[in-house]
Amino acid sequence: RQLSKRATDKGYQTFAIPKDIGGRYSVLTPVGMLPMAVAGIDILKVMEGAADACNRYNCEELADNPCYQYGVARNILQDRGMEIELLAYYEPSLYFFAQWWRQLFAESEGKEGKGLFTGAVEFVSELHSLGQLLQEGKRNIFETVLNIEKENLDLEIIRDPDNLDGLDYLSGKKMGWITKKGMEGTALAHTDGGVPNLLVSIPEISEYYFGQLVYFFKKACAMSCYLSGVNPFDQPGVEGYKGNMYALLGKPGYQEQRDILSKRLEKNAQQRKL
Repeated sequence: RQLSKRATDKGYQTFAIPKDIGGRYSVLTPVGMLPMAVAGIDILKVMEGAADACNRYNCEELADNPCYQYGVARNILQDRGMEIELLAYYEPSLYFFAQWWRQLFAESEGKEGKGLFTGAVEFVSELHSLGQLLQEGKRNIFETVLNIEKENLDLEIIRDPDNLDGLDYLSGKKMGWITKKGMEGTALAHTDGGVPNLLVSIPEISEYYFGQLVYFFKKACAMSCYLSGVNPFDQPGVEGYKGNMYALLGKPGYQEQRDILSKRLEKNAQQRKL
């Protein structure tokens, strides 16, 4: 608000933030576009990708619409007892995209006692900590794997004449190729172990395909929510903890709620002492 007031006072150009679009759906509005532009990202390419995705996924036929297929597959797996969806990615630069994906589905679906628990894992690094659980743990997890078709890592492994680490068989190979083989081997092992894998392929890491991917998941999320019978665009549950935090932090207008919460916290502390 202070920044908005300062911009108005100075006569700077401002951008309207649509009031009817929730934060998780605002990536392709000025909320997301301005920071991208400042970071040097070609936002025209982002919007071009999103526009093409809008046209591509406008087909009503399930057999011809991968976006709808993904939403339907998630609901089928949930009906079969899958409670957790992990977004698995092998490209480190997708870390923040994966965090957005988590919020998109968790906040959109988690209502009325419904919704999958969403997590994001960076393979192959996190296979060391989660591989055993995924391979032989409780069968309530499925994975959505982001597959980047064009190798992004061109670093080549050089040959060690002494082969001290026993990895000389990898010499001359590129890291992107090695990572792809890791993805393929992991997917085969997990599916053999009873972990369903949904594969979402992206031709390459670029602004254009980023725009497509954002649109793909936003529309798929809405479809998935409607299939499970919840509104994809509200988030009534988050107001509970927000109100409590405002009250406990002393925000004006929350004094009565603050007094009630303080008494409850005091009572809980006394019970813990007992």
